[in-house]
Amino acid sequence: GAFSMAAGEYVSMRAQRDRFEYHLEMERGELEEFPEEETEELVLIYQAKGLTEREARTVADRIMQNPEVALDTMAREELGLNPNELGSPLGASVSSFVAFATGAAIPVFPYFLGEGTFAFSLSGVLSALTLLAVGSFLSTLSGKHILWGGVRMLLIGVSAAAVTFGIGSLVGATLL
Repeated sequence: GAFSMAAGEYVSMRAQRDRFEYHLEMERGELEEFPEEETEELVLIYQAKGLTEREARTVADRIMQNPEVALDTMAREELGLNPNELGSPLGASVSSFVAFATGAAIPVFPYFLGEGTFAFSLSGVLSALTLLAVGSFLSTLSGKHILWGGVRMLLIGVSAAAVTFGIGSLVGATLL
């Protein structure tokens, strides 16, 4: 599961990064081939942000003097991209692998200590506590209420577990 999640994350991030890089290269080509039109686009963008035409033209002309600054500006203003933050497919892949492997180990661990109802119950308790803790921690990073973050993560985890358990029961897989 961890390898599958890591591979999926890598492919997803690589495709996204490839798309962003393609758009950046298209913009680079437009800047080289049609600098006047690109300058006019910048003028319009800055006018839409509240500058007068004269102010917008001054800013746009200054930006267009440096090709790399122009590309960076067009990427941010026209494409909505930050060229310095396109994401790392490898980093996302490793992060996904570690998170999935760690998360998967928690409900499996009790089965090394025993079996049947004991392992099943301990697995549920450890999983619930972990979901609450992770949800609460993540909520502190986003400024949300700590209890709501924990409960939300618990509800999502319990729902996922219930669906998985239900599917397992339908196909004849059991843990008890």
